[in-house]
Amino acid sequence: MSAVVFEHVPVADLPAAWRAKLAKAGDTLVTVRIEEEAQAAPKEEFTTDDPAFGIWRDREDTADVAAWLSKIRKPRYNRNGSRNPP
Repeated sequence: MSAVVFEHVPVADLPAAWRAKLAKAGDTLVTVRIEEEAQAAPKEEFTTDDPAFGIWRDREDTADVAAWLSKIRKPRYNRNGSRNPP
């Protein structure tokens, strides 16, 4: 985030709308800090018309994906990564 700071600015030199909000004498010195406002990233919605998308979302056996993958891979591979004979 970047900011611009103006120090010791006479109130009389400020824009009229700012002067009205301050209600200070024209010879009073102020510091003006202008910061960039953070903006929220636009939320993108994912949509698809593919009927196969999400067909497994209600399966209870795949709730823990890592455990499920380990279970289905275990019979095919040894602990060291070598493949089991068919």
